[in-house]
Amino acid sequence: MSELLTLTPAGLFCPQADAHIDPVRPVEKAIVTHGHADHARAGHGAVLATRQTLDIMSIRYGEEFCGRPQSIDYGEVIEVGGVSVSLHPAGHVLGSAQVLLADRGRRTVVSGDYKRQQDPTCTPFELVPCDTFVTEATFGLPVFRHPPARREVEKLLSSLELFPEQTHLVGAYALGKAQRVIAELRAAGYQKTIFLHGAQEKLTTYYQSQGIELGDLEPVGKRGKELQGEIVVCPPGQLGDRWARRFGDPVAAMASGWMRVRARARQRGAELPLIISDHADWDDLCRTIIETGAEQVWVTHGAEEALVHWCELNGRHARPLNMIGYDDGEDTGNPPAQEA
Repeated sequence: MSELLTLTPAGLFCPQADAHIDPVRPVEKAIVTHGHADHARAGHGAVLATRQTLDIMSIRYGEEFCGRPQSIDYGEVIEVGGVSVSLHPAGHVLGSAQVLLADRGRRTVVSGDYKRQQDPTCTPFELVPCDTFVTEATFGLPVFRHPPARREVEKLLSSLELFPEQTHLVGAYALGKAQRVIAELRAAGYQKTIFLHGAQEKLTTYYQSQGIELGDLEPVGKRGKELQGEIVVCPPGQLGDRWARRFGDPVAAMASGWMRVRARARQRGAELPLIISDHADWDDLCRTIIETGAEQVWVTHGAEEALVHWCELNGRHARPLNMIGYDDGEDTGNPPAQEA
């Protein structure tokens, strides 16, 4: 067991700091790793997070999303109930952080969601040595090995070249994935205007305000077939909705780590699966556990048992947390009402 962390019905809890980390229900004090809806909920008494995560929560839930927001910078250390608390880049989405709890030489890291792949839209993952490491396991099976995002974007551009008369709809979640896809397209040399579904606009505008270069963007508005040959980024749920029919016969693409699984691609109606994930794949999960030097590993939200088994085979004490309230993917829930 960790000396700094325990598990309660509301989620991970640090008794010394009297604070929960990414609680699944409203609590008096919360430390929030990032702005995705399954980790960042409204209604807490106080929230400690990066400035960007607090801004994202305000966009998604409204300015009164909590009683007392408090921001700290990456690497800044504050004392909470005798425990040193600091936040470190997780590389997941803009503002995402790992939480380091330190006391009397013992260090526990709660990773939240993280990735090791390069991403032009957020601060890269920082390895934080620790004794206890709480890791996600969204893609915690050996089948999940994510290719470079650049390769997947080239598939999209090749399709656009082959079918220039068709609109290409790209299903991508509003926080993180949509902006990453756009940035990767720009890095690959695509400079035309990219069109956005209305649900993507606020967060994309916020990314731009933080210095993320995304090029020329326009809302779709009421346009349809006149966007033949263009790229439109939309929520995944719109790919099979009547909204998509306005474009005639579009090519439906979906950007997600789950596109590795053909059944998931068919379920999403994706003709063009793009394996672009904001989570660590199997190799990076295993590599990160080793590199932290953690003696014990807690595994949460994902393929927990497989990663626990790997840890035990590799000399780490490990346990599955079996926590309820986190989704199985990449912000797959419906966006909060304020954002929609």
